[in-house]
Amino acid sequence: MFSLFPSNRRHYSLTRRDALKAGTLGYFGAALPNGKPALARNQQSHSATAKRCIYIFLCGGPSQLDMWDLKPDAPDSIRGPFQPIDTNVPGLQIGELLPMSSQQADKFSIVRSMMHTSTSHDVGIKYTLLADSKTPGPAYPPKRTDQPGMGAIIRSLAGDTGRLPAWVTVPRPFTTGTRYYRGQTGGFLGAAHDPFLLNEAKQDSLADKTFRIDALDTPESVDGSRFTDRRDLLKLIDRQAGSTIASLKSDQIRRQYEKAFDLVASQNVRGAFDLHREPDKLRDRYGRNEYGQSFLLARRLVESGVQYVNVFWTYYGKDGCQFNLWDNHGSDKEVCGGHNRGVDMIKGEYCCPSFDRAFSALLDDLSDRGILDDTLVVVTGEFGRTPKINRNAGRDHWCSCYSSVLAGGGIQGGSVFGASDAQAAYVKESPVRPEDLGATILHAFGFPPEAEILEPTGRPVRSSPGSPVTDLFS
Repeated sequence: MFSLFPSNRRHYSLTRRDALKAGTLGYFGAALPNGKPALARNQQSHSATAKRCIYIFLCGGPSQLDMWDLKPDAPDSIRGPFQPIDTNVPGLQIGELLPMSSQQADKFSIVRSMMHTSTSHDVGIKYTLLADSKTPGPAYPPKRTDQPGMGAIIRSLAGDTGRLPAWVTVPRPFTTGTRYYRGQTGGFLGAAHDPFLLNEAKQDSLADKTFRIDALDTPESVDGSRFTDRRDLLKLIDRQAGSTIASLKSDQIRRQYEKAFDLVASQNVRGAFDLHREPDKLRDRYGRNEYGQSFLLARRLVESGVQYVNVFWTYYGKDGCQFNLWDNHGSDKEVCGGHNRGVDMIKGEYCCPSFDRAFSALLDDLSDRGILDDTLVVVTGEFGRTPKINRNAGRDHWCSCYSSVLAGGGIQGGSVFGASDAQAAYVKESPVRPEDLGATILHAFGFPPEAEILEPTGRPVRSSPGSPVTDLFS
């Protein structure tokens, strides 16, 4: 694994230029696991229904009451201004802000009984990305002692995917200011299980018709022959090191070297990241914005063999201001994003309309290509919004009941799991916690939550503390 972290975060990973400049095993050793292998494969307890997963995180807390779990019979101060609309599944309704998604409802299931115990963004993000609502400690920064992120756990249990990274994050890792949240690394499994990061900094870089990923470019000073020479030198160093490094660790080093060179040298690998190969009409269908193009890139990656793709949905204004657009409190002041009333924020073009277009396009595209059945798509936030509308026509943080959506990968479409009370304030039946959602993802890949991975000490631990929601599956 190597990535394009900003220089002040380089201690978490290895940049492309660093990889190409490296001339010693000691330097690449920073990208190794902690010397302990994952347990043997074949811990599956049942047949997998998913080969790959696209995990979409709506940062800030999307409103269950305005999107997935409307309460039209509630008082005005609860139900808000948006009306439920029919979907293509008889009897199932969602919010009018999602008209295109409503025609894809036969492909997804809504979990209306998500919950945990914190209304803090930081804590909710930690619970969600680590898939554990009991995990102790701060929400950031990540440490090598952390429980691995879900992409790393799946790679550890299912094995590597070959030339492409097993886990990719687009368009950049999730941060709030300088807060780099846990759950986005390989944790105690080591840096070899970290995701490949694009870390694109420009807001509309993924919307550009000439889109390219600098992470896969070779330096101008390194031509083809020099690149080949470096690979030959790598092999020589690797042979000479064989007598001093344990065979397992040597194999890990070799795999990491080869993966790094393959990512830079292989046209096929680079092609998986190249949106320019997609028809303009399809790119338009997803939406010519960072969100839509991220969803399209996620589809290209899983279709090419990537096991797990994180898509983080946040917003950067033209002035560089970061704005958690799903955090629709509203304000009595002008805020980043151009709207200050909560009701205008959630219906703003960068919010529900862009999500609706991108999400519906993704499900349609995966289905048309015949890969939705074994591609799990997960949409969630760190919590939901308050039933009561505040004085700024918005909703505040709410953790006691919210919604997540799952599609493909064996999920029974056109269904609802769990139920909220009359105001979508509390879970009425079948509570689902972040760890249960994590266990459900593992279940789709064929693994029970008790499937074991190894800590650096060699102690086996459960891959998930949760229980899978098996009723979601066909």
